[in-house]
Amino acid sequence: MIAIPYLTALTTYFSYGLLFAFGQFRDFFRKIFDWCSANSLQGYAPICLGLEDFYIRRLYLRIQDCFGRPIASAPDAWFDVVERYSNDSNKTLKRTDKISRCLNLGSYNYLGFAAADEYCTPRVVGTLKKYSPSTCSTRVDGGTTALHNELEECVANFVRKPAAIVFGMGYVTNSAILPVLMGKGSLIISDSLNHNSIVNGARGSGATIRVFQHNMPSHLEEVLREQIAEGQPRTHRPWKKIMVIVEGIYSMEGELCKLPEIIAVCKKYKAYIYLDEAHSIGAVGKTGRGVCELLGVDTADVDIMMGTFTKSFGSCGGYIAGSKELIQYLKYTCPAHLYATSISPPAAQQIISSIKVILGEDGSNRGAQKLAQIRENSNFFRSELQKMGFEVLGDNDSPVMPIMLYNPAKIPAFSRECLKQNVAVVTVAFPATPLLLARARICISAAHSREDLIKALQVISRVGDLVGIKYFPAEPTKQDQGGKSVKYD
Repeated sequence: MIAIPYLTALTTYFSYGLLFAFGQFRDFFRKIFDWCSANSLQGYAPICLGLEDFYIRRLYLRIQDCFGRPIASAPDAWFDVVERYSNDSNKTLKRTDKISRCLNLGSYNYLGFAAADEYCTPRVVGTLKKYSPSTCSTRVDGGTTALHNELEECVANFVRKPAAIVFGMGYVTNSAILPVLMGKGSLIISDSLNHNSIVNGARGSGATIRVFQHNMPSHLEEVLREQIAEGQPRTHRPWKKIMVIVEGIYSMEGELCKLPEIIAVCKKYKAYIYLDEAHSIGAVGKTGRGVCELLGVDTADVDIMMGTFTKSFGSCGGYIAGSKELIQYLKYTCPAHLYATSISPPAAQQIISSIKVILGEDGSNRGAQKLAQIRENSNFFRSELQKMGFEVLGDNDSPVMPIMLYNPAKIPAFSRECLKQNVAVVTVAFPATPLLLARARICISAAHSREDLIKALQVISRVGDLVGIKYFPAEPTKQDQGGKSVKYD
């Protein structure tokens, strides 16, 4: 749980209240002018209506230049950001021919495979020439190549499960699988901060959904005990099946899942466990095998393992790994397998090649070096941010580190000031986070050098002082104590 200082919460509420009041005031006059003017859609209900539309028009559009910034190069440690301008107070943005070379602290390029790689890139280019960019077919028709079978076998071996199935999109992996596995009479118990793909998949399943407090095994046990005792709504019959869904690393918090404790609870109450490793697979663990390896959990204790290829592997798509019976069942029933175009062959080859590098099967130790580098970079950057006085969420070894901003005015201020100094960051606000908990989400890569990280720290420190987001007192530096240290301001 994030404990918000009372003054910070008060000023944040006041800021949103002010924006809401002025927005409603402007909407009042907008209705008058719209009523006076001719309306070609007279008699139709507004297609965009409600608080979501109000939020977009009166809050989001004011700062939309901080989001969706187009890039003009590979998302490596440094990349090219296309400059934009607006002539109508940010309602529309127009691209220019100018680019800014920026330090990339926003992409999920955890191991640096998104850029050209000496082992992966030649094989991907060769696959492109052999197979073309797309299979133009579903897996059950003409969309399964030898690469797809090799990829599924490679993934299963990597995550240490008997079998795996791959899909062309990570989001769909969750949202399409859960309705197949769960249905009416089933119970889904989901972490309160699970990703939107899990939320939508659970809702689409028709199963009963209950939520437990974020990363709290004790509350999970309370919910399980209560739901098992009560049974299904109205009939009170026993649940057909119960599934607990958690993430390995929570993408907006940077926290590691308390997996050993959660598995113990699930075993006690005979509940299946579904683990989403989108941000942890490839990024943590001695050999990159995710939170199970990092926390010493036997993968046999996790019933369903999900992950994506868009982060550590520099590609696209997702996978489900589990028993052979489970995977065979999904191949017969999952709409994402039956009706969606299969994963692009070059993308499949990128995943296979990157896994071989991680495991050292390319004949080098670059994979081990990348894993050591991202762990060192992440822990160094997190430690230095905390020393400066920033409120940083997450755990050690996690490459995701949110810096709390809170106040809506600080969202664009932090983003724009960092960009002016050639550091590209991602800011996140409602609805991706609760209204009061806006943040900047830093993603660290193995491709970052120590010099890159020091430059980023210098810029973030200056901007943090300017914007006023150092909510804690800074620790005294070694230089203040008579030693040597890096100066960040």
